[in-house]
Amino acid sequence: MYLIVGLGNPGREYAATRHNVGFLVVDELARRWKVENQSWKNKFGGELAQTSIRIGTADEQIVLLKPQEFMNLSGGATQRVAAFYKIEPSHTVVIHDELDLDFGKLRVKVGGGHGGHNGLRSVSEQLGPAYMRVRCGVGKPNTKERTIGHVLGGFDKQESKDLPLMIGEAADAVETLLSQGPTVAMNKHNADKPRPA
Repeated sequence: MYLIVGLGNPGREYAATRHNVGFLVVDELARRWKVENQSWKNKFGGELAQTSIRIGTADEQIVLLKPQEFMNLSGGATQRVAAFYKIEPSHTVVIHDELDLDFGKLRVKVGGGHGGHNGLRSVSEQLGPAYMRVRCGVGKPNTKERTIGHVLGGFDKQESKDLPLMIGEAADAVETLLSQGPTVAMNKHNADKPRPA
């Protein structure tokens, strides 16, 4: 069984912001895996859905989670779900926005620090750092003072055009993690791909 966690903030006002990339990737995985809208439940402090997908020759149980207690408390719902389903950090994938990557770039990683990301800080406090991450680049503003406005702001015109491509690639990276493991996923998805003009 695997736990796939997309980080973001609840509420309509945050839905189309850079900080909510994790939610968007989980929504894309739910679409690919044909998770019905009625399958989602509000439990453990998050929106939760269960499904199963074929990995190799076996069906694997998947839990999708979008924590709903705001970014800096994301670890609470993640820990409660992991404990209930007895899912280890090594079978947990956290998808999040990443200021230290240019918009649209991806990196797959296992373990490490939180890099100042409040959602990762909260998850690591609850689970330890040994979970898998899919880091989705949202770029960095010119000054540190603009960081909050940047991550809680909407996408500009070019980003909106490129966003579906990044979301799709991030979902691909999650599927590679599940089917082939982190080493293959890092080799496959951490190379920068040319983007259409």
